[in-house]
Amino acid sequence: MRVPKTWIHFISGKILDDLVKGGLIEGKVPHEELLKETEQIILYEMMAEDRLNDEVREILRSYEGEIEKKHLDYKSLFDMTKHRLVRERNIVI
Repeated sequence: MRVPKTWIHFISGKILDDLVKGGLIEGKVPHEELLKETEQIILYEMMAEDRLNDEVREILRSYEGEIEKKHLDYKSLFDMTKHRLVRERNIVI
């Protein structure tokens, strides 16, 4: 599921507030600093699929000649390579 970047601030705030109210964490830095760090962590995790897609494109680029010569379906190769990497690395996307 793709979440708009504009929602990251709201989601981060909600998670942070729930953790503090539940007594699961105690802020030792100002709330705004903690919120900003939480947003960065969530954004980084949400971009995992984008980073994976970039890596798959790079892998397939190295086989570009073979793909063209054998008239292979790029989309199928992309999906197979992506699924293989997800399985091998236990990535959650």
